[in-house]
Amino acid sequence: MKSLYDLSYQQMQEYAIKQGWKKYRGHQIFQWLYRKRVDRIDAMSDLKKETREVLEQDFIISPLTLKERQISKDGTRKYLFALADGSLIESVLMSYDFGKSVCVTSQVGCNMSCAFCASGLTKKNRNLTSGEMVAQIMYVQRDLDENEERVSHIVVMGTGEPFDNYDNVMNFLSTVNDDQGLGIGARHITISTCGIVPKIYEFARAHTQYNLAISLHAPNDELRSKLMPVNNAYPLKDLMTAIQYYTTESNRRLTFEYILLKDVNDQIEHVKQLAKLVKGINAYVNLIPYNAVDEHGYQGLSRNEAMKFYDALMKEGVRCTIRKEHGGDIDAACGQLRVKHLKRKGE
Repeated sequence: MKSLYDLSYQQMQEYAIKQGWKKYRGHQIFQWLYRKRVDRIDAMSDLKKETREVLEQDFIISPLTLKERQISKDGTRKYLFALADGSLIESVLMSYDFGKSVCVTSQVGCNMSCAFCASGLTKKNRNLTSGEMVAQIMYVQRDLDENEERVSHIVVMGTGEPFDNYDNVMNFLSTVNDDQGLGIGARHITISTCGIVPKIYEFARAHTQYNLAISLHAPNDELRSKLMPVNNAYPLKDLMTAIQYYTTESNRRLTFEYILLKDVNDQIEHVKQLAKLVKGINAYVNLIPYNAVDEHGYQGLSRNEAMKFYDALMKEGVRCTIRKEHGGDIDAACGQLRVKHLKRKGE
C-alpha cells in the first residue's frame, strides 16, 4: 500500500480535491505528518472519522520498521530498517557542531560495483520510493524529538546511486525541503553521485539550490575504472565537461569526494594528477577516511598519512578538507550492517 509520505504538499492537496474534500484538508494532513509527526492516521484528531477511514483505505504512514539500531561512542546512530517487501536498508545519523545530519539510502542494493564499497556487495534489487526515503528522515526525527533536537542536514549518500533513481530522489527532497513540511533548507541538503553524466546535466538545468557532490576517488581513468566501473561508461573527460556545465549553469560550488586508500590512490603522483584535474573548477576536495570492508581488502590511512596527503594537496593550491570520522566502533561503512544481516540469513 502507498505511504502518505509519497505525496508532496501539492500532491496531498490534489488528493484531497480528488476525494471531494476542501483543498485545506491536504494541508491539514501534511501538518499532521511533518509538524505533529503522528505515526497513525487515527491520531489526526481534527479530521472527520469518515476522512480518516478513507485515508486508511488508501494509505499507510510509514513503510518501514526498525530491525536494529547501533549507537557509537561518538553519538553516531545507525539504523537498519525493513521495508514492506522485507528488503533491508540503512540510514545513519551523524552529529556535527552545525547540527544533526542524516545519511539517506536511495536504493535496495547498488549496481555501481565500486571496488571498495560495502553497498555494492549486493546488487540493486529496486529503487526506493520517495516515501521510503522520507520515512527514513521521519523515523530519525522522532528519535531526536525525545531530546527536542531536529534533523538540520541531509546527505543522500547511503546505499545506492541517487541519480539512478533521479525522479524519486528529487520528489523526496521536495517534500523534506517544503516549508509546510520539515523545512530543511536546500543548502543543507547534498546529493552525491558517482558520475551519471546525463543526470548531472538534468540536475544542472533544474536550478535547485541543493548541493552536489561527486564521488571521484581517483585522478586518472585507469585507476578510476579499476575502482569504479561507472568510469567505463562516463570517463573523466565526459564527467569533467558535465561538471563544468553544472558550475556554470548553477553558479554553485561542488564537492569532490576522495576516499583515501592505502597504497592505491594516496601517492604524490595522485596529488599532482588530482590538482591538475580540478584546477579552475569552483569546488573543493573532501578527503574521506576509509572504513575497511572485510570482503574488499582495502585499508585506510592513518591520521598522519592522511594529513600528509592533505598538506601536499593544499600546496598545489587545491582547497580541501578531511571528513570527520563517524561510527568507527560500529558497522559504519555504507551497507555493512545490511550485508551482515543478509549473511546471517544466508541470502
